[in-house]
Amino acid sequence: MKTILVLHTGGTISMSEDQTTGKVSPNSENPLNKRGHLFDNVANMIVEDFFHLPSPHMTPDKMLLLKNRIQQAIVANEADGIVITHGTDTLEETAYFLDLTLKTTIPIVVTGAMRSINEVGSDGLYNFQSAIWVALSQEAKEKGVLVVMNDEIHTARYVTKTHTSNVATFQTPTFGPIGLISKNKVLFFQKLIEEEVYSIETVSKTIFLLKVYAGMDGTLFDAINQPTTDGLVIEALGAGNLPPATLSALNRLIANHIPVVLVSRSFNGIAQDVYDYKGGGKQLKEAGVIFATGLSGPKARIKLQVVLSQDTLPRSLEEYF
Repeated sequence: MKTILVLHTGGTISMSEDQTTGKVSPNSENPLNKRGHLFDNVANMIVEDFFHLPSPHMTPDKMLLLKNRIQQAIVANEADGIVITHGTDTLEETAYFLDLTLKTTIPIVVTGAMRSINEVGSDGLYNFQSAIWVALSQEAKEKGVLVVMNDEIHTARYVTKTHTSNVATFQTPTFGPIGLISKNKVLFFQKLIEEEVYSIETVSKTIFLLKVYAGMDGTLFDAINQPTTDGLVIEALGAGNLPPATLSALNRLIANHIPVVLVSRSFNGIAQDVYDYKGGGKQLKEAGVIFATGLSGPKARIKLQVVLSQDTLPRSLEEYF
C-alpha cells in the first residue's frame, strides 16, 4: 500500500460556515482530519497541519518553508505522493512556486475548495479525495506539480482561478486541463513538454506587478523606480502593448537596470512583439522589455522572483522567459 503525505495549509477547505450569519472562518481544528479514515483502505496517510492560514495570508517566505518540507520528505523517501490543501485565492501562485523549485518524480498535487466543509454542496472532501487518487496514480509521476479541482487535473504552470465562487473556477486558458478524474480513475491525455526547476535558498527579491489600463501614464512606474526594486511585471494590453504616456517612465526603469517582464492582461493567448508603433510590443522589446510566453501576471511575478533568487544566473534573464 502506498504512502501519501498530506500537508494542510488552511483555506476554505479547512473552514466552516456560521449557519446563522453565513460568515466563513477558520476552525480550531481542520475538519478534514476527522475524515482521514475514509482512505484507510487505499493508502497510508501521514497528515500534518503545516499552516492554518487563509489564502491571502500566504507569502513567498511561507511558500519556501512548504517547499523545504516537501524536499525533506522527498530526500527521506517518506511518501509515494504528496497532497497539499490550500486556499484558492493564492493557490495557483503557491503551486507554481513549488513547480519551479522542486525536482521530483513522485506526484505532488495541490487542491482546495470553494465551499466550506458544512455548506450545502461542499466540494472540499470531494476535491481532497480526487487529489489523493491522482497522488496514488502511477501516471501522475514526472508531470510537475498538479492542481486538482472539480474532476480536472491542471498543470501548476498555467492554471488560474477564473470565478469568485463557482466550484469550476480553476481553468487553464488556451491549453485546457491535462487530465480528468472519473470516479476513482485518473486519466491523462497531455503533459508539459519541458520542465524547469531552480535551486533557491531565499526569496527576498522585491517584485511588483502592474496592470495596464487605457490612458495610463508613468506615475505608478516612477513610484516603483526605487533602489529597493528588483523587478517589475506588467500585464499589458492585447498582444503586449502600452499607452504611450507610460514610455518615459518605463525607460527610466530600464535605464536603472530594473528587469521588466511583460505579459498580456487578456485571459487567453500569449504576449508577442507584434505591433510597431509608439507603445507597441515591437518597440517595447527593442527597448529591453522581456516578453513572457503563456504566463499570467501573478505567475510571471513568481517566476521572476524565483529566477532572481538564484545564487547565479548562468544565462540571460530573457532566456528564462
